[in-house]
Amino acid sequence: MMANVSLPQFGTHCYATRPFQAIRQKRQGRRSVSVKTAQTELAGFPQNYVAVVRDAREAAQAALSDGCKLLEVEFPTYSLAAVAGDDDGANEMNASLGHLRSFCQPFQQQASATRIFFPDANELRVAREGKEMDPAAGSAKLDPIFDQSNFRLDYLTNPNFLSDAGINIGQPDVLERIEDSDDLYICAYPSFNVNEMLAVARLYEMSAAASGKPIIVFNGELDRIRSGYYIPIFYPKLSKLAKTFIPKFTQAYYLHNFKGSQGGALFRVYPGPWQVLRRYGDGSMQVVHTQDDMPTLKEVALTILPNS
Repeated sequence: MMANVSLPQFGTHCYATRPFQAIRQKRQGRRSVSVKTAQTELAGFPQNYVAVVRDAREAAQAALSDGCKLLEVEFPTYSLAAVAGDDDGANEMNASLGHLRSFCQPFQQQASATRIFFPDANELRVAREGKEMDPAAGSAKLDPIFDQSNFRLDYLTNPNFLSDAGINIGQPDVLERIEDSDDLYICAYPSFNVNEMLAVARLYEMSAAASGKPIIVFNGELDRIRSGYYIPIFYPKLSKLAKTFIPKFTQAYYLHNFKGSQGGALFRVYPGPWQVLRRYGDGSMQVVHTQDDMPTLKEVALTILPNS
């Protein structure tokens, strides 16, 4: 766990890449251990979601204090060994909603200047009012999460049949709803519809970049854009984001699992290095590789894990 960090005063520069010396790996009964160097200590792999959310918010605060303006917080919500799609999408968003409420606790004192964008108007309503169980959709009952919140609650898109194809005709303009008194934007799980991340990019490019106001994307599944999941000929705007916008993000907290006989995880807690961990049959994790820059998922799956 990282040291406690006071609520940041947002700076103008991001010192996201910090030098990291080679790490001497240790192994004790197939359990990962913290290994200290002269400059830092490896963050321990979380054992539960209390640790995930705690470390994610501390890492985000540290990154904001360092002046980072675009932050990514990403972790699986079904289980700490899950990958995206292991559970129904609605249940994954419901789980993210609960984690988001806990993640936002340190920002409560500036809630009136923090705007939380939910993916669409429907998800905003769910956050405020909750929803009943829907057996047909496979989603469970959800109590209101943000009904007593002082945060500025908003939404990115208003989905329709055109938006499902990436056409944003008739979509609300996110720029029309922001205010000069906003100090921080948190974009909650903008991953279901392609227009959601396009709206985040518009918010940054047309406003936040110039004003210096930070944006935190919470469980936005940015890897789908990074990895070329969206075919450029059909989604040219998202393909452009992969080259121009997504690389600007600092991964404050990141956990991506790999399944199979050589399973493991790619893990990072800012400002520490990237860790690749091997997952053993008994569920224990062992650090097998570290590096300063984010490796691609393909590199981890095809090179690092098989050769570790």
